[in-house]
Amino acid sequence: MLSRRIIACLDVRDGRVVKGIRFRDHRDMGAIEDLALRYRNAGADELVFYDITASTQVRAVDVDWVRRVSDLLDIPFCVAGGIDSVERARAVLHAGADKISINTPALLRPHLVNELAGEFGSQCVVVGIDSLRDADGEWRVRSHTGDPSATQAHARRTLDWVVEAQQRGAGEIVVNCMGSDGVRGGYDIAQLRAVRAVCEVPLVASGGAGSCAHFVEVIQQADVDAALAASVFHSGAIAIPRLKTVLYANGIAVRHA
Repeated sequence: MLSRRIIACLDVRDGRVVKGIRFRDHRDMGAIEDLALRYRNAGADELVFYDITASTQVRAVDVDWVRRVSDLLDIPFCVAGGIDSVERARAVLHAGADKISINTPALLRPHLVNELAGEFGSQCVVVGIDSLRDADGEWRVRSHTGDPSATQAHARRTLDWVVEAQQRGAGEIVVNCMGSDGVRGGYDIAQLRAVRAVCEVPLVASGGAGSCAHFVEVIQQADVDAALAASVFHSGAIAIPRLKTVLYANGIAVRHA
């Protein structure tokens, strides 16, 4: 049985880790290197760094901090934000990241997924999807979510984009359920189950974790390969070693620190 992964997410802005609620009201959580080491030592299986303003500011990720993080870590880490070309992806990967994640740039130019998969292999190409349920009951994608004033709604249905992203070469899908993000009320099981039904590559759940029980629920009920969280780890509300003990007690295979 494959182990399920626990991923700590670190939103980066101006060289610092921040955390908001439903993509707003970001608070400073500390230095990138300090939090990266904290989660590595706590037993996180993977880290994801989102430069949350790179796309809205039309700039590349600062590879200097990527190199510093790479020098510190011996677990995989993924970097997202403003990666809109093969050249920018190469710079991040050469700086030491194991994966790159694309969201807004892929929505604006879907063939970017094909280009990255063709150049670097699907195994390091992650497509992140910020998804919100509209008034008609359909889940649809959002872009430019790093800046609430710039966030854009799209006509593209989330499930359709999941299918297309895989066909274009995405090796992993991260679905961030925006309606649940940061409020600790639990993952959006209904949405993630719908995504799981059309997703044949590893699926990562994001948005809503508030207790160990929420991790158990999303793995058992939505069959996700990994669960990602930020605020509950940053605040200390959930300790990763304790979380893994709970998962194991519920029959879920995990890697112990």
